[in-house]
Amino acid sequence: MKRNTRINVLLLLAVAVLAVAPLVFGLGDHKEEPFAGADAEAETAITEIDPDYEPWFSPLYEPPSGEIESALFAVQAALGAGVLAYYFGLRRGRRQGLERAGAARTAGEGD
Repeated sequence: MKRNTRINVLLLLAVAVLAVAPLVFGLGDHKEEPFAGADAEAETAITEIDPDYEPWFSPLYEPPSGEIESALFAVQAALGAGVLAYYFGLRRGRRQGLERAGAARTAGEGD
């Protein structure tokens, strides 16, 4: 197995372990919403510290339900991943093109 393949497999295993570990070990079982986002956790902490706290501003758009909010977050994450994948693919393609052009030039000089 090539070194890069081995590294990729290990990284995928690490991601899988990080995704499954909270479910297996029951992390967050003591909470009402065990996998709530950081925003909800921060809001809870702030209201415990200062019950009279008033936010400085309100959101521009408030989704009608938590499911829609989650869907919008997933779309945002997918778009970001797509932009990153396009960028890294473009860089790799350009690098491979330059390597092939250099190899063709070198082969042409040897004739």
